[in-house]
Amino acid sequence: MDGKQLRNSILQWAIQGKLVPQDPNDEPASVLLERIREEKARLVKEKKIKRDKNESIIYRGEDNSYYEKFTDGQIVCIDEEVPFEIPSTWEWCRISHLFLHTSGKQQSSNNKGNGTPQKFITTSNLYWGRFELDNVKVMNFTEEEIRNCSATKGDLLVCEGGAGYGRSAIWDKEYDICLQNHVHRLRPLIDGLCEYVFYFIYLLKESNQLASVGTAMPGLSANRLKGLLLPLPPYQEQRRIASKVKEIIPYVERFSETEDSLSRLNSEIRVYLKKSILQEAIQGKLVAQDASDEPASALLQRIKEEKLRLVKEGKLKKKDVIDSAIFRGDDNKYYEQIGKSVIDITSDIPFDIPSNWAWTRIGYLFAHNNGKQLNKGNSVGTLMEYITTSNLYWNGFKLDNLKRMHFEESEIERCQAIKGDLLVCEGGDVGRSCIWTYENPIMLQNHIHKLRAYLPLCTKYFYFILYYYNLSGKIGSKGIGIQGFSSKALHNTLVPLPPIEEQSRIVERVDQLFQLSD
Repeated sequence: MDGKQLRNSILQWAIQGKLVPQDPNDEPASVLLERIREEKARLVKEKKIKRDKNESIIYRGEDNSYYEKFTDGQIVCIDEEVPFEIPSTWEWCRISHLFLHTSGKQQSSNNKGNGTPQKFITTSNLYWGRFELDNVKVMNFTEEEIRNCSATKGDLLVCEGGAGYGRSAIWDKEYDICLQNHVHRLRPLIDGLCEYVFYFIYLLKESNQLASVGTAMPGLSANRLKGLLLPLPPYQEQRRIASKVKEIIPYVERFSETEDSLSRLNSEIRVYLKKSILQEAIQGKLVAQDASDEPASALLQRIKEEKLRLVKEGKLKKKDVIDSAIFRGDDNKYYEQIGKSVIDITSDIPFDIPSNWAWTRIGYLFAHNNGKQLNKGNSVGTLMEYITTSNLYWNGFKLDNLKRMHFEESEIERCQAIKGDLLVCEGGDVGRSCIWTYENPIMLQNHIHKLRAYLPLCTKYFYFILYYYNLSGKIGSKGIGIQGFSSKALHNTLVPLPPIEEQSRIVERVDQLFQLSD
C-alpha cells in the first residue's frame, strides 16, 4: 500500500464510521438535519434565500431500501446510489441539504465600468486545504455581486473545472474575498460542517468518483456538486473524525515521503547496479579469460582482410578502409597509428584491459550509415513503413504507430535494417540503442544510425557498451546546442574488444545478472 492508498483508506474508514467510535450520547444526524432544515426555512421566510424547488429528504423504508422524497411528492428509490452501510446514528443526505451554494463572477474584460475594483480568487489560487494569494487579480464587482460572489471565513470553496476540479479548501481569513465563476462556494447552514465534508470531497476526487459524467472536459458542475450523496455523522462525531484525520495525516505524509525516497533509492540502486555490472563486463572482470580464445588482435586482422575484400569487389569504397591500429607502447602509453601518423591517445583510454583484448573504434568493426531524411514533398519510389527515434528504446521497439514515406530503389539497401543490425539514436536520448531482432526488414529515418558488423560479432556486447556509456554520461557531442551523437562521433567511439568467444560469455553473464537485479 502506497501513501495515497493509505490516505484514501483512512478517509474511507472515516466516512463509513470506522475511524472513531460512536458515542450513544451524541445527538443523531437525523436531529442535525432537522435543525438544518429549520434554519433553511427561517432564511426563506426572511427572504434571505430562495426556496429550493428540488429540496428533498432521504430516508430508509420499512423494506430497508433507501428513498428520496421531493417537495412535489415524488419518491425515488436510490439503493443503487448508496455505496455502503453506515452506523444507525448517521444519515444519508445531499451536499445541497447542508450548504447554500453559489459560484463566483465570470471574468471578462468588458466589465470594467460597473462596480468597484475588488481582489478575487480563481482556481489557480485554490489548492487542497490551502490558498496561494501572491498572484491575486482584480476586477470590478457591484455591491450585489460582492454579496453573492464572495467568500467569508468558514466557507468551503471548491474548484469547478480544469485538472484540479474538486480541489477544495476552507476560507480561513478574517476578511472576505470575491470569487471567479469557476469557484464554487459552499456556505454551511450550521457552522462546523466544512472539515468533514472537505475530507469527503478529497476522498471522492482521489478515488476518481467526482467527475461529471458524459462531458468532454472533466469538471464538477454545480448540479453534480450539490447532488453528491454524503454519509453524515452526528455533529460531535464529525468533529472527532476531523480531529483524528488531522492527527493521522502527518504520519501518512511522512510515510509517503519515506516511500518515495525508498522508491527513488530502489530505482537508483538498480541503475548503479547495472552500471557496475557493465563496467566490470567491459573491463574484462566479469568472466574469466580463456587462453584458447583467438585474441582480439587476430579478429581485427580478419576484419581488415574482409574490408579489403569488399573494396576489391566494389562493395566498399577504399576511403572507408583506414589502415589504423591502437597499441600500447613500451612506455605503457596508448598510441593510435593512422597510416604513417602515430598519435598519443593515452588520455582517451579510460581503463586497462586484459592482454588478449584490444582497443578499437566502432567504425572499424561496423559499417554504418543513417536512414533517410523525412521529406513530405517526396513522392518518388515505394511507400514503405519506417521507424524513428520515437520507436526505438533500450532493448525494445514500439511499433504500433509506424509512419510511411517513399523510398527509391537506390535508397532501400542503405536505409534498411535487417535482423541483427544494431540501431542507435542520433539525438534525443543520445545513444539509445537496440538490436533489430525481427525477421522482416524495416526502413529507417535519418536520426537513426545503422551498425552492421563486417564479420560476425556478438552484437549485444556492443549494445551493452553503448548502454554503459549512456549511463555514465559519456555519449554526446560537445559544443552544440542540442546534444547528439553524430556519425563521426559514433565512428570514433572507442570500445574495448574481447575475443569473439568471450564476447558471448560476457553477454550471457550480463543477461543473468540483469535478470537478478530486476
